Amino acid sequence: MFNKVFVEKSQINNPYTQNILQKIKYEKKVEIDNIEDIWGKVKKPYLQKRTNLNLFIGRKKGTLLKEAPPAYGHGNEKHFYFIHAYNCIYECQYCYLQGYFNTPDLVLFVNHDEIIAEMEKIVQDNPDTWFHAGEFSDSLALSHLTDEYSAYYEFFKKYPEAKLELRTKSVNIKKVLGLAPLPNIYTSFTLSSEQSGKVFDVRCPSVSSRLKAIEQLVTNGHRIGIHFDPIIYEENFKENYKQIIAKLSDILPNNQMGYISIGVVRFTKDVYKEVERNYPDSLITKFDYSKSFDGKIRYNRPMRRWIMNHIKELLIQREYNPEKIYFCMEED
Repeated sequence: MFNKVFVEKSQINNPYTQNILQKIKYEKKVEIDNIEDIWGKVKKPYLQKRTNLNLFIGRKKGTLLKEAPPAYGHGNEKHFYFIHAYNCIYECQYCYLQGYFNTPDLVLFVNHDEIIAEMEKIVQDNPDTWFHAGEFSDSLALSHLTDEYSAYYEFFKKYPEAKLELRTKSVNIKKVLGLAPLPNIYTSFTLSSEQSGKVFDVRCPSVSSRLKAIEQLVTNGHRIGIHFDPIIYEENFKENYKQIIAKLSDILPNNQMGYISIGVVRFTKDVYKEVERNYPDSLITKFDYSKSFDGKIRYNRPMRRWIMNHIKELLIQREYNPEKIYFCMEED
């Protein structure tokens, strides 16, 4: 799977490191002092991940938990995301990671005990805090290798008022199914129309496969979150989303649905330049975007409000609680 694996010397004997090394295939292992000395120092084209991908294993230094911006999550509680990895095995055409880092090489952090210790400090003062995994990498795609889920599970079992969101497009749900469901742990899936999924979610599980994973989790009593985000306007937009929401409502009852976020495709200038470079023929690059309230480029405000309100109305028609539906990363 990997050309080279770079491992920080201080983390060689970490049980998570050893577990990963036993499960992966690689051509060469290199011991290093610090990931930061090598990773991303020389710019590597994003699409080189298809043929030449390296893995770095080490300790996350600096800030382990970052407070999320407004409208990142549902509700008025405090929201933090924690960083367990950098980069992703998938290749979504709209992914902001292609313009965020200098390299597509993967980083897996193994100091989960330190991350959990930071979580514990936060919940002492704010017991009902949300924690989110999956900001810089899919939270479940490599969970069979990293094997950290059980440690976080025990933390959220100990602190039932705190909440965990696992953001994913993966159907790699074995670790989640292996433990009894907790009411404060949500596996949240990014969904789009099946047409959009086929075109834009490159090397990802299909939308229909994600629906099957949701159904399996629901059957076993797990709580689910849904992200219709980023929505990309397409031909037959209304009908395509009507179909996917109908399929979702057949398998996800309102009482097991924690929240649904709705958002449109958006980019920083740097990310959009990378999208144009990597996918010049993509439909994404054929739209007129405008600079919006936070400096990112999006559809103009009337268009995106129409898109999001239409999706919300379809969800309400399927009897999903409107109080559990929110617009993600929007100004109001």
